[in-house]
Amino acid sequence: MTDIRIPARAAVRRGEVRIVLVDDHAIVRQGLRSVLEREPQLSIVGEASSAPEALAVVAHERPSIVLLDLKLSTSSDSEGLQLCRQLTQAHPGVGVLVLTTFLDDRLVVEAVHAGARGYVVKDVDTTELIAAIRAVSRGESAFDSRSAAAVVRSLNGQQPHGETLTGRELDVLRLLARGMSNRTIGKELFISETTVKFHVGNLMRKLDVSRRAEAVYAASKMGLI
Repeated sequence: MTDIRIPARAAVRRGEVRIVLVDDHAIVRQGLRSVLEREPQLSIVGEASSAPEALAVVAHERPSIVLLDLKLSTSSDSEGLQLCRQLTQAHPGVGVLVLTTFLDDRLVVEAVHAGARGYVVKDVDTTELIAAIRAVSRGESAFDSRSAAAVVRSLNGQQPHGETLTGRELDVLRLLARGMSNRTIGKELFISETTVKFHVGNLMRKLDVSRRAEAVYAASKMGLI
């Protein structure tokens, strides 16, 4: 018997963040469910323990968020990375947030390249995990401080091509790499949230990306942060 759960589809409440949990350990999924469902507007709509199950549940439930462990039924992380890529390609509106035990520079960068909007390690506290989930549900990136640092450490010395980012755009980019929301960036830089959105749009255009997490990845590869 598999661990797949595909509950009857319910009417989506306004503002509801629908989450699918993908982890090969049932006890981990149970713990996450008990913690997350205490939070207003967070709803666990499905669980899966393997890639095939995850693809089936996500196709059926169309969640807002997939909380994904990279280590599934095999000892390799490649299955989780491939699943991340499949999910983001098949369901562009679904935000994949990696929640895993392993903090490895290569894994963080490859997860972003596979389409993940965030990466947090399992020993993160509950408040930070919930903040990451809510950020991804708003279309933002979400990295805990250690995974953000891993992205920055992935610099390879390449020089930027095309348009040069302004000093303010670089300021915004560095704060994006720390997983901050537009509102928090605005407070940090003493500018309005609208101005932050303007700068984010400009830097994404210059870096030729469509997602915030991709902007961080691209900028790190170019040596901008």
